[in-house]
Amino acid sequence: MSGRLTVVGIGPGRADLVTPSAMAALNGASDLVGYGPYLDRIPAGNAAQRRHPSDNREELARARFALELAASGRNVAVVSGGDPGVFAMAAAVFEAVEAGDPRWRALDITVEPGVTAMLAAAAEAGAPLGADFCAISLSDNLKSWGTIERRLTAAAGAGFVIALYNPASKARPHQLGAALDILAGARSPDAIVLFVRAAGTATPEVTATTLGRADPAKADMRTLIIIGSDDTRLIAREGQRPWVYTARAEGA
Repeated sequence: MSGRLTVVGIGPGRADLVTPSAMAALNGASDLVGYGPYLDRIPAGNAAQRRHPSDNREELARARFALELAASGRNVAVVSGGDPGVFAMAAAVFEAVEAGDPRWRALDITVEPGVTAMLAAAAEAGAPLGADFCAISLSDNLKSWGTIERRLTAAAGAGFVIALYNPASKARPHQLGAALDILAGARSPDAIVLFVRAAGTATPEVTATTLGRADPAKADMRTLIIIGSDDTRLIAREGQRPWVYTARAEGA
């Protein structure tokens, strides 16, 4: 089959955080498929290149459309924010392949990694992911809230630093507060909590607080939250934002 499909991560926002390899895949594609605002971030390429924007929460339909294009012989780039393998489009593409047209299994499919929100947020603050950590999405669109509760409880009890994706939306205004209550049952109220909004863009906002004082109303869908472990430290600085890091050695 002559077509190919590349799932491309374009990072968290700044153009200079898009890898050269990802940029080459975008420039070489005959078709760009993705969520409209993500396509808008990509500079115009050659005049023959086609763009196929779609709305949010249409990941599986978008993946199937891209696979059909590739099966027809096109060189398709599926555009994903952050890293395409972290709560993003790569899994949707392979889910569509597994359940879809058997021809799609013969396609040349590759994944170009990108800087995910979790890594961009950590870099804004210092090194809070310096020891063992995990990532949990608070969205219950594709899994039950009961599953999220179990994972939060397990991660908190195991002592991981926890990165929370999709902390709040208009349809889910209560879930972050519920998640923080679960975490408070296993962590000290003095555990460091970071609210990082618009990480990896020109206007990041970092708020360092504690689990006992964390205000869920401060988060939106552009916010990533990092819950520190017992080994997460805050380095105060006169007149400047503190640095936050997690010690590499347990109990250091």
